[in-house]
Amino acid sequence: MTDVWSQRAKAFQESPTHREGPDLDLLVEWCEPGPDVKVLDVATGGGHVARRLRDEGCTVVTVDPAPGMQPDVVAPAERLPFEDGSFDVVTCRIAAHHFQDIRKAVAEMARVTQKLVVIEDNVFLDEQVEEAERLRDPTHVRCYSEQEWKDLLNAAGLEVEQVERFERHPALEGWLERVETPPGAAQRVRELLSGRVESGLLALESIVVKARRSQK
Repeated sequence: MTDVWSQRAKAFQESPTHREGPDLDLLVEWCEPGPDVKVLDVATGGGHVARRLRDEGCTVVTVDPAPGMQPDVVAPAERLPFEDGSFDVVTCRIAAHHFQDIRKAVAEMARVTQKLVVIEDNVFLDEQVEEAERLRDPTHVRCYSEQEWKDLLNAAGLEVEQVERFERHPALEGWLERVETPPGAAQRVRELLSGRVESGLLALESIVVKARRSQK
């Protein structure tokens, strides 16, 4: 999987869905950025969160399992090579649905933060969308509902403070091309998602969750 993501690095660096948007603006705001804030950006991908937080004056360390994404540290979310409480904030944007062990990944993010974990990911819609996601990209594991995210974060010792949901409308064909979905699989994806496509745009949804380390 790591080699696959290295090959995709340029596509995700240039992807409008990942590069900008009100969801990204909110995620940055919820990180409570500033000159003295040290942030870990997990599964940094194209580095868009890191870039924005650095613009806000934060010190940002990036981590990703794919060397081609050029992170500061190459490592999976499930095994973060940092001491407990090494960062003020840990963030992760539109990547968690690829994690092999979501509970372990969330526990790791909670372990290395002193204060906040801010996560955005595609939200679970239904099993038909999940099937389409796996056909489009076999590295897809699962999207999670709002309640599942709350349960995951609470189980890791974090208290959920804020949740916001965003409609996302990527161009269907660009969405397929970005991960080089084979033609046969792409056709099946189009069939599965036909009810969610209008004027070539796909209707998806993401969720941004802000959680704070419990002081109990």
